[in-house]
Amino acid sequence: MKCAFCGDADTKVSDSRPADDGFSVRRRRECQKCFKRFTTFETIESIPLVVIKRGGERQTFDKNKLLASMLRACDKRSVTMNQLERAVNEIEQALFNSLEREIQSSRIGELTMDRLKTLDAVAYVRFASVYRQFTDVSTFLTEVNRLISEEKM
Repeated sequence: MKCAFCGDADTKVSDSRPADDGFSVRRRRECQKCFKRFTTFETIESIPLVVIKRGGERQTFDKNKLLASMLRACDKRSVTMNQLERAVNEIEQALFNSLEREIQSSRIGELTMDRLKTLDAVAYVRFASVYRQFTDVSTFLTEVNRLISEEKM
Protein backbone atom coordinates (compact mmCIF):
# COMPACT_ATOMS: atom_id res chain seq x y z
CA MET A 1 0.00 0.00 0.00
CA LYS A 2 1.43 3.37 -0.99
CA CYS A 3 1.63 6.15 1.57
CA ALA A 4 -1.21 8.66 1.18
CA PHE A 5 1.23 11.52 1.86
CA CYS A 6 4.59 10.76 0.22
CA GLY A 7 3.68 7.86 -2.08
CA ASP A 8 6.32 5.50 -0.72
CA ALA A 9 5.35 1.83 -0.95
CA ASP A 10 6.83 0.82 2.41
CA THR A 11 4.02 1.02 4.96
CA LYS A 12 3.14 -1.17 7.91
CA VAL A 13 -0.19 -1.95 9.54
CA SER A 14 -0.29 -0.73 13.14
CA ASP A 15 -3.93 -1.61 13.90
CA SER A 16 -6.61 -3.69 12.21
CA ARG A 17 -10.27 -4.09 13.24
CA PRO A 18 -13.73 -4.55 11.72
CA ALA A 19 -15.24 -1.28 10.47
CA ASP A 20 -18.51 0.02 11.91
CA ASP A 21 -20.43 -1.13 8.83
CA GLY A 22 -19.46 -4.77 9.48
CA PHE A 23 -18.62 -5.28 5.80
CA SER A 24 -15.02 -4.09 5.76
CA VAL A 25 -11.79 -4.02 7.77
CA ARG A 26 -10.30 -0.74 8.98
CA ARG A 27 -6.51 -0.62 8.99
CA ARG A 28 -4.26 2.07 10.48
CA ARG A 29 -1.01 2.25 8.55
CA GLU A 30 2.26 4.06 9.13
CA CYS A 31 4.68 5.07 6.40
CA GLN A 32 8.21 3.84 7.05
CA LYS A 33 9.67 6.81 5.17
CA CYS A 34 7.74 9.92 6.35
CA PHE A 35 6.23 8.28 9.50
CA LYS A 36 2.77 9.71 8.85
CA ARG A 37 -0.28 7.62 9.62
CA PHE A 38 -3.37 7.03 7.49
CA THR A 39 -6.40 4.75 7.44
CA THR A 40 -7.46 2.30 4.75
CA PHE A 41 -10.55 0.12 4.42
CA GLU A 42 -10.42 -3.37 2.96
CA THR A 43 -13.54 -4.86 1.36
CA ILE A 44 -14.26 -8.05 -0.54
CA GLU A 45 -14.03 -7.64 -4.30
CA SER A 46 -17.26 -8.66 -5.91
CA ILE A 47 -18.70 -9.14 -9.34
CA PRO A 48 -20.61 -6.01 -10.36
CA LEU A 49 -24.38 -6.15 -10.29
CA VAL A 50 -26.28 -5.01 -13.36
CA VAL A 51 -29.52 -3.10 -12.81
CA ILE A 52 -32.29 -3.52 -15.37
CA LYS A 53 -34.18 -0.22 -15.49
CA ARG A 54 -37.90 0.16 -16.21
CA GLY A 55 -37.23 0.95 -19.86
CA GLY A 56 -35.05 -2.15 -20.27
CA GLU A 57 -31.68 -0.39 -20.32
CA ARG A 58 -28.94 -1.84 -18.15
CA GLN A 59 -26.40 -0.10 -15.93
CA THR A 60 -23.97 -1.10 -13.21
CA PHE A 61 -25.32 -0.92 -9.66
CA ASP A 62 -24.02 2.19 -7.90
CA LYS A 63 -24.46 2.25 -4.14
CA ASN A 64 -23.60 5.98 -4.10
CA LYS A 65 -26.61 6.64 -6.33
CA LEU A 66 -28.79 4.66 -3.94
CA LEU A 67 -27.39 6.58 -0.97
CA ALA A 68 -28.04 9.90 -2.74
CA SER A 69 -31.67 9.00 -3.38
CA MET A 70 -32.15 7.98 0.24
CA LEU A 71 -30.47 11.21 1.38
CA ARG A 72 -32.96 13.22 -0.69
CA ALA A 73 -35.87 11.33 0.88
CA CYS A 74 -34.44 11.95 4.37
CA ASP A 75 -33.75 15.66 3.86
CA LYS A 76 -34.48 17.58 7.08
CA ARG A 77 -35.38 14.36 8.91
CA SER A 78 -33.65 12.90 11.98
CA VAL A 79 -32.04 10.01 10.11
CA THR A 80 -28.27 9.88 10.58
CA MET A 81 -25.71 9.27 7.87
CA ASN A 82 -24.62 6.10 9.71
CA GLN A 83 -28.18 4.76 9.56
CA LEU A 84 -28.37 5.47 5.83
CA GLU A 85 -24.98 3.93 5.09
CA ARG A 86 -25.94 0.84 7.09
CA ALA A 87 -29.22 0.58 5.17
CA VAL A 88 -27.42 0.91 1.82
CA ASN A 89 -24.92 -1.77 2.85
CA GLU A 90 -27.77 -4.07 3.92
CA ILE A 91 -29.55 -3.53 0.59
CA GLU A 92 -26.35 -4.18 -1.35
CA GLN A 93 -25.67 -7.32 0.70
CA ALA A 94 -29.22 -8.59 0.08
CA LEU A 95 -28.72 -8.06 -3.65
CA PHE A 96 -25.41 -9.95 -3.64
CA ASN A 97 -26.88 -12.73 -1.52
CA SER A 98 -29.62 -13.26 -4.09
CA LEU A 99 -26.88 -14.69 -6.36
CA GLU A 100 -28.46 -12.93 -9.32
CA ARG A 101 -26.11 -10.78 -11.39
CA GLU A 102 -28.93 -8.84 -13.05
CA ILE A 103 -31.43 -7.17 -10.74
CA GLN A 104 -34.65 -5.41 -11.69
CA SER A 105 -34.67 -1.79 -10.47
CA SER A 106 -38.08 -2.54 -8.93
CA ARG A 107 -36.40 -5.01 -6.53
CA ILE A 108 -33.96 -2.31 -5.39
CA GLY A 109 -36.84 0.14 -4.97
CA GLU A 110 -38.81 -2.30 -2.82
CA LEU A 111 -35.79 -3.07 -0.62
CA THR A 112 -35.13 0.66 -0.25
CA MET A 113 -38.73 1.38 0.74
CA ASP A 114 -38.61 -1.45 3.30
CA ARG A 115 -35.50 0.06 4.92
CA LEU A 116 -36.84 3.62 4.83
CA LYS A 117 -40.13 2.50 6.38
CA THR A 118 -38.21 1.30 9.45
CA LEU A 119 -36.07 4.47 9.60
CA ASP A 120 -38.58 7.27 9.01
CA ALA A 121 -42.19 7.18 7.78
CA VAL A 122 -41.98 10.61 6.11
CA ALA A 123 -38.83 9.65 4.22
CA TYR A 124 -40.57 6.44 3.17
CA VAL A 125 -43.56 8.35 1.74
CA ARG A 126 -41.24 10.82 -0.02
CA PHE A 127 -39.28 8.00 -1.66
CA ALA A 128 -42.43 6.02 -2.50
CA SER A 129 -44.01 9.08 -4.14
CA VAL A 130 -41.15 9.33 -6.61
CA TYR A 131 -40.53 5.60 -7.01
CA ARG A 132 -44.19 4.70 -7.52
CA GLN A 133 -44.81 7.89 -9.50
CA PHE A 134 -47.69 9.25 -7.44
CA THR A 135 -49.76 11.48 -9.72
CA ASP A 136 -52.27 13.07 -7.36
CA VAL A 137 -53.12 13.75 -3.71
CA SER A 138 -55.43 10.73 -3.43
CA THR A 139 -52.50 8.43 -4.18
CA PHE A 140 -50.54 10.08 -1.34
CA LEU A 141 -53.50 9.67 1.00
CA THR A 142 -53.92 6.00 0.10
CA GLU A 143 -50.25 5.32 0.89
CA VAL A 144 -50.32 7.31 4.14
CA ASN A 145 -53.51 5.52 5.27
CA ARG A 146 -51.93 2.15 4.46
CA LEU A 147 -48.87 3.13 6.51
CA ILE A 148 -51.04 4.24 9.44
CA SER A 149 -53.02 0.99 9.40
CA GLU A 150 -49.75 -1.02 9.41
CA GLU A 151 -48.50 0.92 12.45
CA LYS A 152 -51.69 0.14 14.37
CA MET A 153 -51.14 -3.62 13.94
